[in-house]
Amino acid sequence: MGTIDAPDLSYAALAPLLFVFGAAAVGVLVEAFAPRAVRHPVQVALALVGTLGALVSTVVLAGRDDEVTAGGALAVDGPALFLQGTIAAVGALSVLLFSERALDPARSAFVATAAVPAGSVRDRELATSERVQTEVYPLATFAVGGMMLFTASNDLLIMFVALEVLSLPLYLLSGLARRRRLLSQEAALKYFLLGAFASAFFLYGLALVYGATGSVRLSAIRDASVTEGGSTLVVLGLGLLIVGLMFKASVAPFHTWTPDVYQGAPTAVTAFMAAATKVAAFGAVLRLLYVAFGTADWTWRPLVYALAIASMVVGAVLGLTQTDVKRMLAYSSVAHAGFLLTGVIGLGPGGTGYGLAATMFYLLAYALTTLGVFGLVTLVRDGDGEATHLSQWAGLARRSPVVAALMSFFLLALAGIPLTSGFTGKFAVFRAAIEEGAWPLALVALIASAIAAFFYLRVIVLMYFSEPAPDGPTVGVPGLPTTIVLAVTAAATLVLGILPGAVLDLAESAAVLVG
Repeated sequence: MGTIDAPDLSYAALAPLLFVFGAAAVGVLVEAFAPRAVRHPVQVALALVGTLGALVSTVVLAGRDDEVTAGGALAVDGPALFLQGTIAAVGALSVLLFSERALDPARSAFVATAAVPAGSVRDRELATSERVQTEVYPLATFAVGGMMLFTASNDLLIMFVALEVLSLPLYLLSGLARRRRLLSQEAALKYFLLGAFASAFFLYGLALVYGATGSVRLSAIRDASVTEGGSTLVVLGLGLLIVGLMFKASVAPFHTWTPDVYQGAPTAVTAFMAAATKVAAFGAVLRLLYVAFGTADWTWRPLVYALAIASMVVGAVLGLTQTDVKRMLAYSSVAHAGFLLTGVIGLGPGGTGYGLAATMFYLLAYALTTLGVFGLVTLVRDGDGEATHLSQWAGLARRSPVVAALMSFFLLALAGIPLTSGFTGKFAVFRAAIEEGAWPLALVALIASAIAAFFYLRVIVLMYFSEPAPDGPTVGVPGLPTTIVLAVTAAATLVLGILPGAVLDLAESAAVLVG
């Protein structure tokens, strides 16, 4: 009878994941056994300890040599640590957004009890309840852990498990809005159904790749592709894997869930999804394409090229037609996914090009700017919750000059205006594409950026040059959590636009994928 060898585990290399999953598991126990009166502060503290502990761990690990651990299933390399640190930082800031208005529970963004039919008498009573929803914190922490695992997965099965771990909490969080309950539940159902289809595509692609290569390990798939060439099964499997990943990244034409979910989910959850999920999805895309298929880039480069163009065009054009701020930002996310794919194209053979560093920098800049934008959206409110219709933002500069100025700054960053992080990020990925000969793609990206700038500028014009409506929304005074989020994101957007050299150098030094 043979023996089963235990896989090698480096607990130090796994410290970021252990912090997050440990905090999430303790959060579940707190939810089960702690008195309701003390749950909220304890859950917030646990979530912050988990995410900030993970962030510190990634910084400490940055000086170590790259390694593959957990029996070869996880890669702890520069890109994994950079993206895990980004996700951990975004997770900590998102927890602060979740905890906003905790001192006035009736104004919390989250429903007091989810298991109540929307529109019922009990549901209307709970709309003003003093109960505080605390399950959202372990759910968000589990999602952060899944995202961090996703970026480090060196094995297709582990990647699939991570995909489910990050997705399932997000499905639940999307349906927990205190107001506009039906819209929120509709968003959660659409996200779940389409996400299930995307997971099925990924799993079927995994099966085809395993059938063709005999392994789910990325390095083994690469070796099999080199020795056997690109078989039909491998190409089909890769195509299905890309479909599953592009769904999470909100890349057109797999973006159809994005506007409805962004609009219906609680705005703090939308901010978390828009920022962190994008980082995780592109981290997995980079690892899959350049560790497993970097030597056979002819199998995926034309597809990614086409998806980049489609995403930029769809996001920029359909964004022009939106009258809701959150839906507009959803199509902005689709367009930015296309811009990020120009960086993926710019990685070069074997993943050695400048594009990897440029893409990681863009992900960091986009995530922080997006968090700031949605943090401001939570402050503009009417009697039914956040006031997201564009007409309600008319004359906002007269009601709150500071909120209007910050919103303008973040929108200009998303548009890629100089002296913002958005300009530096776009310049970096466009340069990477041009260096790899993909100048037509960079040209399309420039045109799409110009089109997208129109709907960002439209909001600024509304805020500064339109008369406010007499019954317009109120602009709330941010509490300490939202103030911290806005200060951090605004400072990062400015610094990464004016003095990006240190972070770009850090991204370049980290841009080495191992398998």
